[in-house]
Amino acid sequence: MARGRQREIPPCSKTYGFPIFCASWVPLDRVSTSAAASAEGDAPAEGEEKEGQGGEGGSASLAQTHDPNRILVALGGGGGDSRSGVPNALLVAEFDFASRSLSETPVCRLGTDMDAPYRMAVHPGGDGVVCSFTKSCRWFEWDIPEKKESNKLNLKTSAKKLVQLEDVGQQLALAFNFDGSILAAGAEDGHLRVFKWPSMENILDQSDAHTTVKDLDFSSNGKFLVSLGSSGPCRVWDLTSSTVTASLARESGENFGFCRFSRIMADNQVLYVTAMNGNQAKIISWDSLSWKRIGTKNVSREPISAFNVSMDGKHLAIGNLDGDVTILRSSDLQAQLTVKKAHLGAVTALAFSQDSRALISASFDSNARVTVIERQKGDGFNTWVLLLVIILAILAYYLRLKEVL
Repeated sequence: MARGRQREIPPCSKTYGFPIFCASWVPLDRVSTSAAASAEGDAPAEGEEKEGQGGEGGSASLAQTHDPNRILVALGGGGGDSRSGVPNALLVAEFDFASRSLSETPVCRLGTDMDAPYRMAVHPGGDGVVCSFTKSCRWFEWDIPEKKESNKLNLKTSAKKLVQLEDVGQQLALAFNFDGSILAAGAEDGHLRVFKWPSMENILDQSDAHTTVKDLDFSSNGKFLVSLGSSGPCRVWDLTSSTVTASLARESGENFGFCRFSRIMADNQVLYVTAMNGNQAKIISWDSLSWKRIGTKNVSREPISAFNVSMDGKHLAIGNLDGDVTILRSSDLQAQLTVKKAHLGAVTALAFSQDSRALISASFDSNARVTVIERQKGDGFNTWVLLLVIILAILAYYLRLKEVL
């Protein structure tokens, strides 16, 4: 009997022992300043253990945080409240650009008892991480030990309680705006909540925003929040007035999946929404001034299970139920790179690094994988070819004109 071909696992891919539901890059250049500034005010309450200190695999030196070739990613997930023996945890892993490798041993690991982190939002200012669990959301902070010579980064449960997000059910979407001053949470029961951060003062509280809030995103200029659900239109909220400024309707047969604004700092941003129509997955583009459809592109025949846009706005990424990951150019939505079977199961999370050089993908298969965004070869060559064609066309025109005269 012929032996099956063994699947080759590259260094950029690692398995961490539990289904991974959420992933995000750590803003290393801001964590050390933020953690140091809040160290005195956020000490654990009396009798509370400092979870995460000296976690599994030790911790990474903050001296590395300014090295652009060594970056950290936060991952969360687990087996939930079950007797399967699968742990629930948050962990931080390191990616090294030089070796194109993801660390097998976590930088730090923090158990979350009988509840698995389902979604996460990393604060862009380096304050910490909000995670959603089965019934509530919890806040975790980056921790730098007092001994400066150890110079280590850990993750710990914060003494700060998110009272407004306790016992509110499963939150299927979490996001901070770009400066970290606003937090939005979308619930399984369709309730949309938006707060000022860190005061948690209410900005928007809409109990019937959707049947179920599946995804949400902030515009980079801070004006809008977009949300979509399992049915009905995609809604755009004006954060100044806390009202709906646009309802983006589905066309016949469409089922919306994910939504992301382009990341350019301008008033005329593009809103991207993924949709399934029959057996065809597509990306729809809307203009944020007129809120009219400006484009539709078929991108896959497999349902899209994860979606994101790079911080420089140049790339989009989709992951599907078969475990494939595709990176597309935002200019024309053409595929630049496809990694077939990047994962053995559905892709659950996608996140571009802050410098847009790398994409982290995660899956139910307990695997995380980093894909480096390469510059497209041949771009310069194609430009020179185009210029040569234009020059030859001009030359031919003048030669013909000369013959006529």
